[in-house]
Amino acid sequence: MILLMFSVFFATLLLGVPVAFALGLAALVYCVGAQIPLIILPQKMYAGIDVFVLLCIPGFILAGNLMNASGITGRIIALCNALLGHVRGGLGLANVAASMLFAGISGTAVADTAALGAVLIPAMKEEGYDTEFSCAVTACSSTVGPIIPPSLPMIIAGTLTGLSVSKLFLAGALPGILLALGLMITSWAISRRRGHPKHPKASLRQVLRALRQASWALCLPVIILVGILSGWVTPTEASIVAVLYALLVGTVVYRSLGLRALLRVTQASATTTASLMVLVGFANLFSWILAREQIPQAIAATLLDLTHNKYLILLLINGLLLLVGTFMETIAALIILFPVLLKVAVSVGVDPLQFAVIAVLNLVIGLTTPPVGVCLFVAGSIGNLSLTRLSIAVLPFLGVSLIVLSLVTYVPAISLTLPGLLQGH
Repeated sequence: MILLMFSVFFATLLLGVPVAFALGLAALVYCVGAQIPLIILPQKMYAGIDVFVLLCIPGFILAGNLMNASGITGRIIALCNALLGHVRGGLGLANVAASMLFAGISGTAVADTAALGAVLIPAMKEEGYDTEFSCAVTACSSTVGPIIPPSLPMIIAGTLTGLSVSKLFLAGALPGILLALGLMITSWAISRRRGHPKHPKASLRQVLRALRQASWALCLPVIILVGILSGWVTPTEASIVAVLYALLVGTVVYRSLGLRALLRVTQASATTTASLMVLVGFANLFSWILAREQIPQAIAATLLDLTHNKYLILLLINGLLLLVGTFMETIAALIILFPVLLKVAVSVGVDPLQFAVIAVLNLVIGLTTPPVGVCLFVAGSIGNLSLTRLSIAVLPFLGVSLIVLSLVTYVPAISLTLPGLLQGH
């Protein structure tokens, strides 16, 4: 029955069925074949989403959409361009920097690619950047979003394991910054070799004006982090504060959010949240079946039969997660595999916070890896570029991402320094 369940799952994926429904259909086939009462399906789905910390997901999604609808995307890009536009290939650097700043608002890679790509890809093509580079740097820089707080995958990881979401946010901060710096260096090197354009250096007055216009947006991630780390608010309460702040900025400060825009943003946020919750519910059902059949124990035993060496175990886990990330959506893969692999990693001495960052980083790299790489599809559709050409163009950026992944995997201090400071405080 397990073989049949996985066959149905992969077959429906190949047919283009959304991951959530592929998981649900495969689970249904298993339950019918194993003569399990079908009442189990809604029970396990509801148990998966009936978790308090998941309440912060709709809050952060709505806050990000409100800020984006307020016109904040253009202000962030203008600030990054004022700071970096004078460097060779400066618009590429501004692309990465904007993704880094926008990550603190949206928390998702696909939202980053769609929002920034819609503005930056046409602008880069107009200034003389080749289409492949423009789409590649946009897609790959967007993977910074799920690492830097607030991060939806980190919230899911905390929900699955009981780890502190605040500490998970902190654990992802330095790796996210390191990934962004690596992508910026790669972008600069490619631009220098290809002779990409640069702008005259912005005056101090221009920089200050751009900073002033973007300041309200830049304050949002600061408010979220300071509120959580100071203990004033929980992550769930921080998401509500973020929504109220975004409403204030959009309706009073920028005055760009009317009633019609608010209704549109609310509807879009509700749709995104609902689809995510359906995915979480079906994935929890799928995970229950795997646990019932003792698949996690089998995977753990197989890995530990191969070796008990911590570094080799991490290498094997990285390979598995990178493979899974190429064809499965990040949240679904995290729900199914993270609890299983966490036990293996902890058994060989890996800190749970470090492993959470390793797992999320592996899976978001999959967002820019064929054949499913969602960010590639989004960037390619904006730039009117084929997946084949874009897949070749992202290779240098993927190489840098893998180097950062290796550092995060084998240098625990990168992930654990900031959470350690919070623990000391």
